[in-house]
Amino acid sequence: MPSNQNQTRRMFLGAAVAATAAGGLMRPARASLRATAPGEIGETPHFWYRLAPEGPYIDSQRGDRAFGFKGDRIFLSEDNAKTWSRETPFPDAENITFSCFQKGGEILFATREKLYLSTDGLKSYNEIIVKDREGRDYLPHKPKDPDQPGWYFHPLDGVHTWDVDGREMLVWGNYCNVMGGAVPVNIFYSTDDGRTVKLAYSFGRNPHFQEPGAEPGSFLGDPSNPVICRHIHSVAFNPAERAFYACTGDIDRGEGHECHWLRGEYDARADAWKWVVLVSVNSNSRYKSGGINFVDNQLYWAADANGPKPEDQPYDRGIFRCAPTDLADPSKHTRLFDAPFEMANLLIQDGVMFAGHCAPASTLATGIAYSPDMGQTWVEYDLAEFGPRSPLRFQEKNGEGWFRMDLRKGWIERGEVLFLKPKA
Repeated sequence: MPSNQNQTRRMFLGAAVAATAAGGLMRPARASLRATAPGEIGETPHFWYRLAPEGPYIDSQRGDRAFGFKGDRIFLSEDNAKTWSRETPFPDAENITFSCFQKGGEILFATREKLYLSTDGLKSYNEIIVKDREGRDYLPHKPKDPDQPGWYFHPLDGVHTWDVDGREMLVWGNYCNVMGGAVPVNIFYSTDDGRTVKLAYSFGRNPHFQEPGAEPGSFLGDPSNPVICRHIHSVAFNPAERAFYACTGDIDRGEGHECHWLRGEYDARADAWKWVVLVSVNSNSRYKSGGINFVDNQLYWAADANGPKPEDQPYDRGIFRCAPTDLADPSKHTRLFDAPFEMANLLIQDGVMFAGHCAPASTLATGIAYSPDMGQTWVEYDLAEFGPRSPLRFQEKNGEGWFRMDLRKGWIERGEVLFLKPKA
């Protein structure tokens, strides 16, 4: 997302167009019946919503389990974050940027530059050293400023595990180079519940996101890869093709396009990846996007297009659908929702689709576009009582039917956690 908030979020925003959609659209609504404090429930005609209760920051969920952190401790809940069955000292807890439950109960979590795994319900944890494609240790760089080590493992999306040929795979990419220091851009994977984490793909050396004063020979990134980006927006798996798709940001800064779509196939026998770049474009494009989802071998995504562009050219935004093989041909795309603002997050589960507004660009405070019927009809809601917030890192329903998402200040600074539950 933002390449430079002052530049791409404001200079190129322009006047917002009126939103329309193929299946019909209700105009943005002030949705809440009353302000909601943590733990209290608000509602719209389509869903209930509530802030996370006071206590640990709930970073991830799966089934009835939740992982949280606060102060110098990490926490595990086994009853949908009502209570915390275990808390464990962890001095760097406030710098956690990623966590994910595995099917077997393992918890993989990360600070800015270090990765950890617990296999015993947070009784203990061990650091995991990433392996590169040759099996060597892939270690974080030593930053010039120790308080700016970079976000090696932080994702923008919230779903990272998939069943692939009868076993679970964990695959995600890092959304980085916005806060926290310069960092290389990678896609990571694990096939053994987080016990081993490896590089699936490494982007090249982007000269615009490096340590201050670094010489080109010490630039971060894969020197053999000419494909550069600023960060990764989304990675998702299409079971019909047995293929992963990834999309990146941000903008062409004179070194080549940074917005790409990639398709990757994993060979389990060889433990090897084959990646192909499908599209490389500028930033006023539906391919500057995020929130990749697959349903019945149809590809869905949300566009984050934000310029630069000619004054008389519209932004190529919205929520789109196509057959995966038609991705590179815009004439074969269906625009399900004509969004007036950037949206780089989308989640689909049980026929419900929702996407979040980028708060620095939107006229809504906390904007959510919502469809209860796979994109046939849409409504936009403003949960304005939370102030200017960007909903990110959408996660599938917990054991009680609540989706989980971050509410970020501006675009990326951690704010609150919001839960949303469809009414039907």
